[in-house]
Amino acid sequence: MAWLALGYFLAYIPYAMLVKAMSSGVSPLAGSPVDGLVLLPAAALGQLAVMPLFLAASGWWRYGRRHEIPGVGRVRAPGRETLLAGFFTALIIGTTTLNFAFTGVSILLVLLLMRGGVLIISPLVDSARKRKVSRSAWSALAFSLLAVSVALGDVDSYHLTLATVLSVLTYLIGYVGRFEIMSRVAKTGVKEIDRRYFVEEHAAAPVFLVGILAAVALAGQPELRSGFTTFLGTPAAWGAIGIGVAYEVLFVFGTLIYLDHRVYTWCVPANRCASLLSGLVASYALAGLAGLPVPGDAQLLALVFIGVAIVSLSYPATASWWRERGTRARRVLFVCGGNTSRSPMAEVIARTHAAQAGGSARRVRFASAGVSPARSGAPLAPAARTALADLGVRRVPGRVHPRRHRARPVTPQLCQDSSVIYCMTRAHRDAVVALAPDAENRTLCLDPHGDVPNPEGQSTEVYRQCAHRIEELVRTRLHEFLGGGPGPDVRPAGVG
Repeated sequence: MAWLALGYFLAYIPYAMLVKAMSSGVSPLAGSPVDGLVLLPAAALGQLAVMPLFLAASGWWRYGRRHEIPGVGRVRAPGRETLLAGFFTALIIGTTTLNFAFTGVSILLVLLLMRGGVLIISPLVDSARKRKVSRSAWSALAFSLLAVSVALGDVDSYHLTLATVLSVLTYLIGYVGRFEIMSRVAKTGVKEIDRRYFVEEHAAAPVFLVGILAAVALAGQPELRSGFTTFLGTPAAWGAIGIGVAYEVLFVFGTLIYLDHRVYTWCVPANRCASLLSGLVASYALAGLAGLPVPGDAQLLALVFIGVAIVSLSYPATASWWRERGTRARRVLFVCGGNTSRSPMAEVIARTHAAQAGGSARRVRFASAGVSPARSGAPLAPAARTALADLGVRRVPGRVHPRRHRARPVTPQLCQDSSVIYCMTRAHRDAVVALAPDAENRTLCLDPHGDVPNPEGQSTEVYRQCAHRIEELVRTRLHEFLGGGPGPDVRPAGVG
């Protein structure tokens, strides 16, 4: 989380500087102040152009789901909920830039209303989702709100136009809708699920934003129409496009902060603290470069409360890491049909690879079970033991040797205790989800491209081939689980 907050802080500085410079007329690209509505189209087009470049360069586009379209085939596209989240996010993106640019209104006041509003929303969403909020998160929220309140001392005018009020309300409505959807379909702590949400929302939001702005421009809004036409031919348009590019970087870090599995009452103060700090840095930079006023004493005093909030946020994680280093364990469950061949082979292979990888991998615990064991307590199939030996798996780390394996059925408790569940087929996944619906987002097919066939009753060579395939899949999945990148196409088979 620390590097995400740092990234957000660093990304917000050029964004805030560009918007303030363009809207105040001190940018060398614009000889006079540019209206916020005129800036918006070029900024939205800038983000829309950069968004696919990021998804392609990062390789995260592979996390997106495929949907069957008649006459076209399977294509990657957002689901209904992430599409709606993209709409709410488009409202946030558009109003964020717009709120910097209202004439006759204190920019500081508007920014504080935005930040304070989201801080207030966070515990409301957590309460609605019945998520427990820790005392450290409440403390960070309180000090963050206190910092916002103290900073209001530097506001020179509390005048707000109707357009400003509507823009801030739209911004906050966007966050309510986005957080509600995100808390239902993401924030799981399972990278595959969270990044799927990130990719689909990310792909939808800039498209929605450009579409909304274009529709309003076509309806006759003069500033937006100018932004899509004459303004794009001026040098100042490059500054507006730069705002969109800067916001794209900001968006990546900000969204990943919110997708952290912890409650919003923890994530939002982390985001808002970075935002307040970067706003101050941007203000001082513009004061030195363009002669704009420096932040007042109240904003500097607010830094003290921001510092206390940051300490409140970081203390539990730091203390927990110190207390539990080397002892904390995450659990991975492999599921097949009878729990005598495929899933126990995957368990043994995973344990072996984790021991070889060392570090955090040694704290992962592996288990296996079957959706319909023919006989509870049945041993590992002899052909499966031979296949494991052919892979060089003879000495297995831990107390559970393959010879001691006994088949068992998958249970709701096993599913509840597991960080992620890998199934050998789509049918197995469906059975697990039916048994433990709450584990749906953590239940994936081991091979996202298809089923791992059952070798039972077939030749030793078939078992060897099955073991080799499972080894490749387990290596990829374990790499992902421990924080590596995705494989060729890591989506939950049978979902979407």
